Formats: sequence, structure tokens, C-alpha cells
Amino acid sequence: MNASARLTTLTRLGFATRGLLYLVIAFLILRTGRAEDPAGALRYLGESGGQLLLGVMAAGLIGYGIWRLSDAAFDIERHGTDRHGTLERVGAAASGVVHLFLAWQAIRLMQGAASSGDTTQEGAQTALSLPGGSFLVMLGGLVLVSVGILQLVKAVKAKFLEYLDPAVARQPWAQWSGRIGYAARGLVFMITGYFLLRAGFEEQGEAAGGMDKALAWLSSPWDVVVAVGLLGFGIFGLVEARYRRLHDAPVDGMVRRAMGRA
Repeated sequence: MNASARLTTLTRLGFATRGLLYLVIAFLILRTGRAEDPAGALRYLGESGGQLLLGVMAAGLIGYGIWRLSDAAFDIERHGTDRHGTLERVGAAASGVVHLFLAWQAIRLMQGAASSGDTTQEGAQTALSLPGGSFLVMLGGLVLVSVGILQLVKAVKAKFLEYLDPAVARQPWAQWSGRIGYAARGLVFMITGYFLLRAGFEEQGEAAGGMDKALAWLSSPWDVVVAVGLLGFGIFGLVEARYRRLHDAPVDGMVRRAMGRA
């Protein structure tokens, strides 16, 4: 198995890991009312499944993160060079960074490191300490709101089905798990973007917050509605792990060049 094939296998594992994290987030809201983000879901699974599960998830998240960064760099998913394609590649880069950070958190959990608190608030507080920090934080909020809107557009247009095996893409359960999943994620992103905008405007880092704060902010019955949507996104992640058509990232050439220099 060459490097590209190994990365594709790890990417599928990454899709499954992402799906599992969202299933846990939805489960915790629906069963206990507890709001968590993917990092919190990772901690929950680590407490339940132990080192082996964390190791498998870390490997999948690393593969997924590298694949997404490769997509941003080499356009392996054929997004194109128009404005929409550029936005998709920027989103792929951001997703790659986020999932590599989650992989790092999984590795730290394996090492017994404790959680460092709300990273979104810490990041906002750090940004606010810089010259023009409030502008940077509000810009981050606008980006998140824009990402949320794009997620809602995906839910309506269902273009995510183009990446699935056609026979599966025609199934109503695949279509609607993706639709409600992207819609729920879009709403969560827009709320977290609003928190960042408020934090920048008020110059108060503690006003910022991630997915866990956004879910806790929702009142009944909207918290349950969004949780059901995130459950759909988790199911769709497992569908993608099995049925998404993946283009190989051009990592074999890079490996050969690196070995040649060595």
C-alpha cells in the first residue's frame, strides 16, 4: 500500500471519528442536557474507551487533517478556481487545522494531560491583547458567521451528495441526515460567530465561546432540535467514511522527494 492509499484509509477513519464525535455531542444533549464541543466529546470517549480508542481516533484525525490540507493546497476534490471553489479550499484548510488540533488533544489525553479550559475564550483573550485585537476578533466572528451561512446553503442545495457513491446519494436517509446535519452545524457556527463579534465589540474575551457554549445558550426546544440535527451530521459522517468517493492526495511524490533529499 503506497502513501496515498494509506492516507485515504486514514481519511476514512477520520470521517468516522468526526461522525462519532458528533453522535456523542448529540447523545449528551438529548440524554443529559450536557453541552460539549468536539474536544469535550473526545474527552468523554477517552474516559469511556481508554487509550486504544484515543489512539485510533488520533490516527484518523491526523489523516483527515492532512487530507483536508492537501485538498486546500492541491484542489484534489476539484473545487475549481472561481470564488466558490476558493472559499471551499479556504474552508478545507481551516478544517484541516482544526482536526489536527483535535488529534493533538487526543494525544495529550493519552499522555494524561488535563484540559486547558475554553480554547475559544483563551484565543479571543490573546487576540484582544494585540494591537487591533478587537478588529481581529470581530473579523473571526464574521468569518464564522459566513461559514455558518455556507453550511445552510449546503443543507438547501445538498451538493455534498455529489461526493457520495451515486447509489447511496439517492437514498432519502443519506440525503436528510446530511441536510439536517449541515443546517444544525450552520446554526451553531453562526451563534459562535455572534459570540466572537460581541467579544470583539465589548473587548471581553470571556464573551467568546465555542460549540459547547452555543449549545448551552440555546433554550428548549431549540437545543433538542439542534441536537437532532447534529445527530444527523454524525450519521452522515459515518456514511461518508464508507461511501464517500475520495481522490488520492499527491503525497507519494512528496515522500519520494523527501527521501531523495535525505
